[in-house]
Amino acid sequence: MRNLTYVLVILFLTSCSTKDSSPITNSTSLLSAYIEDRAIEMGAVIACAGNNSVDTDVVEIYFYPKNNAVNYKLYETNSSEVNPNDFSNYSLVTISDVPFFNGYLRKFEYSFTFERWFIVSYELDDEIKLSNPIRTKNLTQPTLFSDQIDINQDQSLMPFFSWNVNSEENNAIFFQVLSTTDNSLLSGTYTFENQFQYYKTENVVLNITNGIPPNLTLGQEYNFTVMDVSEDNWVNELFILQFILE
Repeated sequence: MRNLTYVLVILFLTSCSTKDSSPITNSTSLLSAYIEDRAIEMGAVIACAGNNSVDTDVVEIYFYPKNNAVNYKLYETNSSEVNPNDFSNYSLVTISDVPFFNGYLRKFEYSFTFERWFIVSYELDDEIKLSNPIRTKNLTQPTLFSDQIDINQDQSLMPFFSWNVNSEENNAIFFQVLSTTDNSLLSGTYTFENQFQYYKTENVVLNITNGIPPNLTLGQEYNFTVMDVSEDNWVNELFILQFILE
């Protein structure tokens, strides 16, 4: 019904971006050429994309790199009106990725003038791992930004978060990150429900937290970030709440 590899998320940061480039015509830069005669795994890279909160001309393509993954690449189509499952439609984008949540996640930042599809790839265990296609909607459905998250701190050290869904039709899954104010990720989880409690996992459908998350500290300030992600991996809405643990 829903494919967990359709998603990923996060928090937004502003840094350098790359302007729209001319289409790459060299056939060796095509995704189809890159994966030819190689073992591949489709849907193995968790990735999504959304508008930058400060510069809406910039799209941020987020992805979660597994341990020991190398050779991160971004591929694009020339428009959104092509078959997203035909790898010959994708050309290499010659930009570098940057760390996100202090490197726990990573992202590409890219400025362009028309909507398209993206695929993120990396190499791991002698295989090329590919994300599912990401449909950008930066012009027709720009990412919304909000801090409207309700927090209940009745249970000590285990805050409960809930938020509204802008569009049930567009939503496929939610990605939540609880982090320190210097962007160190403490927990990263996915739910189908628009609620999460630190650190209860009854409604968590995918967990990318490294080991057991640490205990929170009373009086300390934290960030809670939620991405509302569509089935085609576009971030419909991004919520960020800064709060003090009570």
